[in-house]
Amino acid sequence: MFKYIKEYYIKLLPDLQEKDWNALQEKLTIQYVKKGEFLTRNGEVCRQVSFINKGILRMYYLVDGKEINMSFVPPFEYLSEYESFLTSQPANANVDALEDAELINLSFDNMQLLYKSNPIFEKAGRKIAEMLYISISTAVTRLLTLTPEQRYQHILENEPYIIQSVPQYMIASYIGITPEHLSRLRKKMTSTKPLN
Repeated sequence: MFKYIKEYYIKLLPDLQEKDWNALQEKLTIQYVKKGEFLTRNGEVCRQVSFINKGILRMYYLVDGKEINMSFVPPFEYLSEYESFLTSQPANANVDALEDAELINLSFDNMQLLYKSNPIFEKAGRKIAEMLYISISTAVTRLLTLTPEQRYQHILENEPYIIQSVPQYMIASYIGITPEHLSRLRKKMTSTKPLN
């Protein structure tokens, strides 16, 4: 159950001691989320960060009743409606499961306890926050500076799990176009693909 999250922390903190890992493990809880179920809803306070042990989750906003997909997160990564988690204010985004998911959660209160008792986790928290910020920042930059074709190419090259596991209409929203536009774009890219 904790194999992959332990590997994650050892990679993140090469000087992690076994006593520190044991202190973290004691604070972790397991959650199972069925496909279509919510981890966090708009208007609720997000009270944990979640390491995805299994499944794919997405974060999206509802704007005038329309879903705007911001991220799809695969196994062995962290996900949280982080602003809500840090501020204890209601979340703006929704987080739901695109597949049955197995999560390892750390609550805000338990994180604060770890920061006090095992200072190495302040370093871990900072590194995870930096990675989340970079992820959000690069996603916004891609949306603002790349063409839809370039954004789709980026997914093909860097996030192939999205093509394999996420419905086309969600992918279209993720790159900021209509499903019809995505269908035309895919046909165009397939027809211009060089032969080996």
